[in-house]
Amino acid sequence: MKFAAISGSIDKGSYNTKLLMFMANRFRNMADIDILDISQVPMFNESDDQTDSEIIQYLAAKISNSDGVIIATPEHDHTTTAALKSIIEWMSYKIHPFEGKPVLLVGASWTDQGSSRAQLDVRQILESPGVNAVVMPSDEFLLGNALTAFNENGNLKDEGTVAFLTSVMQKFVTWVKVMRAMSGDARSEVDDEDLTASSVIDTTVEDVDMTADDWVEQAAEKTGAARGSDYVVLDRGILTVDQLNWFLNTMPMELTYADDNNQFIYYNHNLPSDKMLAPREQEQTGDPMSVVHPERAIPGVKRVIHALRTGKTDLVSMPVPGNKVNSKYIMHYYKAMRDADGRYRGVNEWVLDVWPVVEAYIKRTGQKLVPDGNAGKADAASSASVSGSGTQDSGAEAVSSASVSDASSAAGSETGSGVISGADGSADAGSSASVS
Repeated sequence: MKFAAISGSIDKGSYNTKLLMFMANRFRNMADIDILDISQVPMFNESDDQTDSEIIQYLAAKISNSDGVIIATPEHDHTTTAALKSIIEWMSYKIHPFEGKPVLLVGASWTDQGSSRAQLDVRQILESPGVNAVVMPSDEFLLGNALTAFNENGNLKDEGTVAFLTSVMQKFVTWVKVMRAMSGDARSEVDDEDLTASSVIDTTVEDVDMTADDWVEQAAEKTGAARGSDYVVLDRGILTVDQLNWFLNTMPMELTYADDNNQFIYYNHNLPSDKMLAPREQEQTGDPMSVVHPERAIPGVKRVIHALRTGKTDLVSMPVPGNKVNSKYIMHYYKAMRDADGRYRGVNEWVLDVWPVVEAYIKRTGQKLVPDGNAGKADAASSASVSGSGTQDSGAEAVSSASVSDASSAAGSETGSGVISGADGSADAGSSASVS
């Protein structure tokens, strides 16, 4: 589920913005909360119509494409701010993205009362003709004494406050789902996974066309990225950029990094495209995931990423269609990456041919593969397993009809199943392992 969030303050140190940032991080498994920047929005002026300007159209699109909006309002003289009022004016003058849109109101204030009167003011504005938003009729979240409410990491200190905010957020998510069902919208949360990389996250390189063939070069220039002999401090080591490239390019598998905005930002370029197990082209780097994958694979890709993002699982694995038994057997693995706070930061995909490892093992241990009569016929073209919870994740199976990386190598139709047995043909109970 995707929510747009608006802080009614343009102050860089705003406690309402800080509250939204806390919510975006704390409730990342409930929804993707995109905090919109309104600092460059001009004050509403009917005589100087800016409806068609880039910033107004951008905000309107973000609101329209969201499942709901979270608004955090300060309280100035018993009412909301001129900045927030101006935003709503633009969004109800000639365009109406708030029409029928679920809205959750929250607010922070220096005083004990929080922003109670400002929230009442905003509620009346949002429900007025021309705006027609649908504000959740439930508990209000009023954060008082905001000056001392946050710790040095930007987290709310009081556990009771966090618990109440969590309950409010849970009610909002449920309410949005109910409203969606009542409107006849049958979309699932998986369908909401945005593969177009339309959001701006903290690592997004802005003002560089994601689909540009030279995205890497442009992004490097824009950010002043380290290169060559420049040193990079890692968790447990210091390497130059050259050393990192040597290290990654000699990994015995193909690595791909897609960030939490679903932008494909890296692969270890150690082989020409036509020699890769999952072919990549240099000019693809920087592309949104929707561009990297064929249309037929998109539903499966969404299911895998959504399962990883929401913590349903931390690992998805699957073979490519057409694998051969006792020959090249290519596997794809998708691992959720999370930062120190547990926030989802993207997908680590690795692709490798596992057969050389299996073949080396059975040769070194004097064993061989024999058919496993107790196993069903393995279907290499449709199996997909999920690790992490210890159970099969049926959601991952949707990817099986089209590999997430659309790998087309290892063509063939032979499938089978076997167990490892001792060289004398008897089963070795101490080392048996199902192979499919």
